[in-house]
Amino acid sequence: MGYGEEQHIPLISSPPPLSSKFKTFANIFISIVGAGVLGLPYSFKKTGWIMGLLMLFSVAFLTYHCMMLLIHTRRRLELNVGFRKINSFGDLGYATSGHFGKICIDIMILLSQCGFCVSYLIFISSTLIHLSNHNTSSSLFGLTPKVLFIWACFPFQLGLNAIPTLTHLAPLSIFADVVDIGAMGVVIVEDIFVFLENRPPLKTFGGLSVFLYGIGVAVYAFEGIGMVLPLESEAKDKDKFGGILGLGMMLISLLYGGFATLGYFAFGEETQGIITTNLGHGMLSALVQLGLCINLFFTFPMMMNPVYEVVERRFCDSKYCLWLRWLLVFMVTLVALLVPNFADFLSLVGSSVCVVLSFVFPALFHFLVFKDELGWKCLILDGAIVVFGIVIAVSGTWSCLMDIFSPKA
Repeated sequence: MGYGEEQHIPLISSPPPLSSKFKTFANIFISIVGAGVLGLPYSFKKTGWIMGLLMLFSVAFLTYHCMMLLIHTRRRLELNVGFRKINSFGDLGYATSGHFGKICIDIMILLSQCGFCVSYLIFISSTLIHLSNHNTSSSLFGLTPKVLFIWACFPFQLGLNAIPTLTHLAPLSIFADVVDIGAMGVVIVEDIFVFLENRPPLKTFGGLSVFLYGIGVAVYAFEGIGMVLPLESEAKDKDKFGGILGLGMMLISLLYGGFATLGYFAFGEETQGIITTNLGHGMLSALVQLGLCINLFFTFPMMMNPVYEVVERRFCDSKYCLWLRWLLVFMVTLVALLVPNFADFLSLVGSSVCVVLSFVFPALFHFLVFKDELGWKCLILDGAIVVFGIVIAVSGTWSCLMDIFSPKA
């Protein structure tokens, strides 16, 4: 019996509907675009805008390349090696490296995806506190505003996370995409007017000292590696998925580049860690921040989908389990409530787990499957990506740990 026959049972009683090209594109867009975009203008402030653009587009291309490596590796294993169905990143780890590879991927998927969702809840609660002019130390019935706002999201997230498939989430994805693009468009227009009025001095290259920082922020901005295989599985026209993914990555890269460049151009050395802070108070700033909250609110169930795939496979024989999904939402909510300063932890997860997932494992799996037939150039390329990912992960993790445990922290 093949691994697919042994491990994979449909999550629902009938086959799920497949996504059209438009729905697939919408899911790709919302799976990649997240809170990381808000820190890109500040990253450009540190790296310089030309260096920032070069790093951003390079990371985008490398991320797309590694996503396609995952897809090509899965297709080869399913068609020629006899694996009946490989639904996820973890399945690919098992097919190439056995149980150890699968466990490593599953743990990293859980940490990264849950980490993103925790950051979403914290961003939403912090933004709503700011918009409602609440004092963070005030309380209502003994509960702080942060606790109240996070618990207010909880019942709605239970409903959204009960939706069984990515295809059924596509209408919410499209709505969130429209809101997100609108909010970013407003910020870009505002940045243009501010730049024409202020014209602050700008930096083009920040030097090698900020290289690791810029790479880390760029990798975090393209955070959707865990979603690629599930999205391709539910795509109706799988032969066109690579083109749709490439188009999505190209448009997202251009959007990121324009957003980051104009944000830095507008405020120069005054650029804040989260660019919306530079907009100050007023209706425009409120609408932008509310739009970003809506986007992240509907992105939450999308980012939790790989987590559900892992836990339902390990504890429910790959069957859809509502109570387990609700338990995970509850646990993520508790972490968002209990962690006072998540920024350092999220940076640590992004610098270590995300880099390894995005670069090291895709290239490694591709090498293990294709090593007997690829030319030396392809083998060198896979090896270079693995080495690059390990170096960035180790140095980035060390840098984050030094920041966390330094006296100023």
